[in-house]
Amino acid sequence: MVIAAVACDFKQGVALSDWGITDSKKLSDGRALKLADDIKKAAIPHSIVAIGPEKYNDLYAKFKNLNRMLAWGHARVIENLLEQVDVDIVIADQFGDESLIQRALFEKGKKIRLVQMHRGEQDIAVAAASVMARAEFLRRLAALGKEFGFTLPKGAGAPVDAVGRQIVKSHGLEMLARLTKTHFKNYIKVQQ
Repeated sequence: MVIAAVACDFKQGVALSDWGITDSKKLSDGRALKLADDIKKAAIPHSIVAIGPEKYNDLYAKFKNLNRMLAWGHARVIENLLEQVDVDIVIADQFGDESLIQRALFEKGKKIRLVQMHRGEQDIAVAAASVMARAEFLRRLAALGKEFGFTLPKGAGAPVDAVGRQIVKSHGLEMLARLTKTHFKNYIKVQQ
């Protein structure tokens, strides 16, 4: 799971828009990686919280709720970004009860105005954050696959199930648990 935040002023927002920043789901993998590199090169303030599969499974066991875990991650990236820049307002894509992120914020985060909206990627900073998160996810997925000797597909479905079965066959179920979210249907299906 990867969560990101980006802070931009008006001039940076115009540049992000000119580069073609949009909701990362509308971009190819290559384009998302390129745009994330452009954001870094332009020194646009950003923060990324990346939680690998093993840590994800530990945190999920603690939180027992994906939305509370997402809220915790959003609060962390907001707080980390507030260490770099002063802002009055933070816009977040709404994924659950609006109070979840607000309750998870620390001292600095409690001083800002938090606006959560459906399709938050309509805001250029939220769109840029989605690009940063996707690029980090792609990099980490490729690195994890390389480390364990598998090409790990994104998403869910038959290709993911097939690789899961390969991993179990060659390395055992314990290895699969180190590479996947164990409460997802794909893991459960392969486990059976």
